[in-house]
Amino acid sequence: MDVRLTAEQRQLRDAAARLADELGPGSVADLDDEQRVARLGKAVDTAGWRSLRSDGASGVEVALVAEEFGRGLVDVAFLGPVLADDLLGPAGEPGEWTIAVDGRAVDARGRDRALEPADGLLRWAPVGAPLPGADLTRRTATLAAESTVRGELSADRRTRWYALAITVTAADQLGAARGAQTLAVEYAKVREQYGRAIGGYQAVAHLLAENQALIEGSISVLRHAAWAVDELDPVEALRAARIAHLYLTRAALTVCETAVQVHGGIGNTWDCLAHVYLRRALASAEWFPVRLEEIDCGLS
Repeated sequence: MDVRLTAEQRQLRDAAARLADELGPGSVADLDDEQRVARLGKAVDTAGWRSLRSDGASGVEVALVAEEFGRGLVDVAFLGPVLADDLLGPAGEPGEWTIAVDGRAVDARGRDRALEPADGLLRWAPVGAPLPGADLTRRTATLAAESTVRGELSADRRTRWYALAITVTAADQLGAARGAQTLAVEYAKVREQYGRAIGGYQAVAHLLAENQALIEGSISVLRHAAWAVDELDPVEALRAARIAHLYLTRAALTVCETAVQVHGGIGNTWDCLAHVYLRRALASAEWFPVRLEEIDCGLS
């Protein structure tokens, strides 16, 4: 495995980062700005982000985009559509697709159909009414009718898809952790107590340094899982994805909760973006949850 990104992969990552920075929500209030959301959705459509897999993108490339969109709290559908795109393939039926998990359509903003692999079959159902949820950046919805069989999925195809799905949701968690860390660091630079910025006190500085170490370790684990999606056999790819998911779930929770703590009292208010990152990380962890018993090694 070559851990270095190619020039094209760096350009893809930078383009996703620019879009997230320019049109992602900069505050909690921005989440209600429908004009901004419409511009963001149009930009995602125009760039073809949702059809990355059918356009030939690797697992690493999809994970890079997912990470940057998580960091920027991109609040239009991406993960669901790109996973549906992987299931449908280049010859897939046109439509506003997302995926269904446990009988609910996830990442369903602007989507009208949901795919779900189950028991060797690929099933689909129309997307129904929105459901309440903790994640303020993505929508969950009911399925409006009983699912219908669309085709069959081989065991290897299904396993490799789950490896991709688990990996890109872990990438979204990493992005949320990076965004929360940046938010906390910037706040620690400007918030003063007793005449100095709070980042100058060891109690705060050490927390942020430990979080950065968690993020750096998470990047390495995730990159291997993203590479494995296409380069290892399906069973090994799934195992790498599960390890990454377990590691990222713990790391992202720690980083996001610490970001709330660094903000002090304001971190527990609605207007602080820290809780939005925490909600997103928790929601991504639950799409395809992984138990430690599912892998054959322990994680400290």
